[in-house]
Amino acid sequence: MLPHNFTVLPAIDVLDGRVVRLAQGIRSQVTVEGGDPVAAAERFAAEGAEWLHLVDLNGAFGGSPTPGLVRDVVDASAIPVQVGGGYRTIAAIEEALAAGAGRVLVGSAALDPGFLPDAVRRFGEQLVVAIDARSGNVAVEGWTVESELSASELAARCRDAGVARLLVTSTSRDGSLAGPDLDLLTEMLETSRLPVLAAGGVASLDDLRTVRDLGCEGAIAGSALWRGRFTLAEAVSLQG
Repeated sequence: MLPHNFTVLPAIDVLDGRVVRLAQGIRSQVTVEGGDPVAAAERFAAEGAEWLHLVDLNGAFGGSPTPGLVRDVVDASAIPVQVGGGYRTIAAIEEALAAGAGRVLVGSAALDPGFLPDAVRRFGEQLVVAIDARSGNVAVEGWTVESELSASELAARCRDAGVARLLVTSTSRDGSLAGPDLDLLTEMLETSRLPVLAAGGVASLDDLRTVRDLGCEGAIAGSALWRGRFTLAEAVSLQG
């Protein structure tokens, strides 16, 4: 059975005020220059996006979100925005939600066993845990550090803590257009038994169909969308 309401979320990754795509999340390896994030948000909303996936790369690398970025994108798009990048405290999540974010991603903070139960209790469906996997383990701090915790262990912790959904990224596939890591996604779906948003490696409409049919709740469209491998309208047609 296909999951209900499969959603394609166009990615707006922002570094130093500009939309970019990075190869494997490496700051120095910019592969796409996408211009103004507000203009991108307006365009994607006009083209039929139901959600936006906004990543504050300066926040991810620096540890705290960029002031004003969430509000600017939310105001421009008028559709729900999922935000990530530097959200490592309860206060930072609260600020993003107050700025209009629909959901907030946490990555590094989720490795603290004491953080998840409190965050789930406070934010419920508005909290998404990002599991960024590299060689089977979780990468943190803007993917610059590989932890000793396995992706499966974190997925199990999220299940036990009552997390609403996961964003699962294969860091080696991100920006690569090499196809999604289906083994990783399958493992995360089976271990967590939670809704999973797939990220990393999507290169074609067939890739979107594959992760949809695998049982993922949605997928992030990044480099493929920005490079014109398919249009947002074509991607949105796969939803439902």
